[in-house]
Amino acid sequence: MKTNFFVLTTILFSLAHISSFAQGKVVPLYSGEIPNSKKAPSNFLEVKDTSRGYFTNVSIPTLTVFTPKKGAENGTAVIIFTSGGYRVVVDEGEDIAKAFTNKGITAFVLKYRLPNDTIMLDKTIGPLQDAQMAIKHIRMNARKYNIDTDKIGFVGLSAGGHLASTEATHLNTVVIDNKENINLRPDFMVLAYPVISFTHAKVNATIAKLLGANPSEDSLNFFSNEKHVSINTPPTFLIHAGDDERVSVQHSLLFYEALQKAKVKSEFHILQSGGHGFALEHETRGDKWIYWCIDWLNENGFGIQTKKQN
Repeated sequence: MKTNFFVLTTILFSLAHISSFAQGKVVPLYSGEIPNSKKAPSNFLEVKDTSRGYFTNVSIPTLTVFTPKKGAENGTAVIIFTSGGYRVVVDEGEDIAKAFTNKGITAFVLKYRLPNDTIMLDKTIGPLQDAQMAIKHIRMNARKYNIDTDKIGFVGLSAGGHLASTEATHLNTVVIDNKENINLRPDFMVLAYPVISFTHAKVNATIAKLLGANPSEDSLNFFSNEKHVSINTPPTFLIHAGDDERVSVQHSLLFYEALQKAKVKSEFHILQSGGHGFALEHETRGDKWIYWCIDWLNENGFGIQTKKQN
């Protein structure tokens, strides 16, 4: 009787564990001290504004894990960087994550720290540290998540696209402890209406949040990611609306041109209209771009075939 109770308890615990992953299990990004951090004052509290759908004052980064149905995993994973102009973190990752898990892709939504001198020794590298730590954590725990270490990519929206492309184009700039020498390069990128350049088609509010009011020319050039594309930049899928007045389509055009020059595999869709921040709710196309993206992933070897179980 005791044995049966133990077996039943074990099964229920396992099912709960699987269910919590499928629904979005939140895990801390750092197991110990958060690097580059200062003790936050007592009145500096993270706030989730449910009416507006975003987080402010993020100082403790997390990953929220969404997994496909058991047996449907194909080994591919994405880390999702949501938008917010480095001012807030928009709470839009779950729907995007589920669009990928429906195709067998494990999705991780990164709630990254927002640059702030109050809680950071150097606010310019805080978000980048979290991006690097996210891919390090996932590669180190690939077996646990049932994913392939060579099939981990980034999905970045707006300022999240800037963070994703910064990490992917500055592979020699390691700003975390990586004594294990884990590969920090994503295997592919999906960028939706991304901020790319800090020197062309400027998004001044985003620049100010990351670099301050009077950034140096060196800093502006460093974070202008089109200037750092190389043959080692991962294959990239881009989607942008031609009438985006908040983040000009010029950002994606500059990045695509640099990718082509470096002979990096890439695909770019310019929508006639749609403005900024449409996510999966484009005014006429709905979520169709996700399906274009899945086709592109399949074409480049990150496909939707079911992964064989060992």
